[in-house]
Amino acid sequence: MNALLPIGSLLLSVSLLLMAHGLMGTLLPLRGMFEGYSSAQLGILGAVFFLGFGIGTVLGPRAINRVGHIRTFTAMAALICISVTLQALVTNPVSWWIARALTGLCLAILFIVIESWLNANSTNENRGMIFSVYTVITLAVMTMGQALTTVSDVANFTLFAFAIMLFAASAVPVSLTRTTAPTPAGTAKLRMRYLYSLSPVAVVGAMAVGWANGAFWTLGPVFAQRETGDVTMVAAFMGATVISGAVGQLPLGWLSDRCDRRLVIIMASLCASIAAIGHVVTTLMFNLTGILACAAAFGFFALPLYALCAAHLNDQVEEDEYVEASSGLLLLYASGAVVGPLLASALMDRFGPPTLFIFTGVVHFALVLFAVVRLKFRKTTATADRMSFSDTLVATSTVANLDPATSDSQ
Repeated sequence: MNALLPIGSLLLSVSLLLMAHGLMGTLLPLRGMFEGYSSAQLGILGAVFFLGFGIGTVLGPRAINRVGHIRTFTAMAALICISVTLQALVTNPVSWWIARALTGLCLAILFIVIESWLNANSTNENRGMIFSVYTVITLAVMTMGQALTTVSDVANFTLFAFAIMLFAASAVPVSLTRTTAPTPAGTAKLRMRYLYSLSPVAVVGAMAVGWANGAFWTLGPVFAQRETGDVTMVAAFMGATVISGAVGQLPLGWLSDRCDRRLVIIMASLCASIAAIGHVVTTLMFNLTGILACAAAFGFFALPLYALCAAHLNDQVEEDEYVEASSGLLLLYASGAVVGPLLASALMDRFGPPTLFIFTGVVHFALVLFAVVRLKFRKTTATADRMSFSDTLVATSTVANLDPATSDSQ
């Protein structure tokens, strides 16, 4: 507990920030449907968010190195408030796409600020605990934010006002903290081909998870709203997915520390694929209980996959390459999350909402096939030589040391 006191203001800022982010992630698809947006237009909304997020991973380190952590945080929070206000006042698709891309860019930079600050204020003895608390807070407050969509009509300004206030309030604890902000770190190279040579499963897995999860986060609320017609069910659907995803981190991480991580990736991907197909079946039966059960199963197996891929890659890299590995996987995830919503939304427009989960199921099953093939080519690193799952999450949590100007060639 003593280790958390110096970063209490930062964790409070994180809570307010991500509660607002959870609210907007569910509110925008619902409001978009009210405004008559097609699935394709909503898919673009998700794609541009992750496009902005990817750009933010490049610009973020430069901003921090120039003005420091606190000024960067407050500036990005202010820009997000402007973005959300624009979306509340102007509801045409192009304006929303621009504003959502700006939000993605700002959030990426904010995550860099937060996670590099947490790393700088932790030690080898307490880092795992600090980041476990951070992960729990992240998932819990995002669920609370999603639940806020039930307190007012999505057609009103009220929910946008809640989000703006939360984003603005998130800058206050950081701005007034007495904790010294960390000194900006040095730079690291980013070599995609090198990372692929170390762990093809992790690299391909990060992009595949981006395809599937980017589509889900963007279009999951659309699926739930169109199939149930109930905003409360939308919040329950998204909440069940996020909460079970938090729970799934522990057993899957524990298991991956004790066997070939690729086997756990294969198992989790296969189960996520089965849960996705279960969504299709329960939707055709219009079984609300079954839909929520499949949401929980999907979250349990799908949401920890990125961390499993990151853990597997970090088994193969040297200690001074952790930032490069984290940066590369984050960019791969973001690039996949640009494409996923576009493809899934096109399928939903043509064949109906359940095809969202046909798409995610196919992507996860393709990852299963790729990982199975890779098992035949290279043996895994011995368990004794690997990081624990929790330590690996810490090592891959920040991209603050990324130098986007370096070459990606080996």
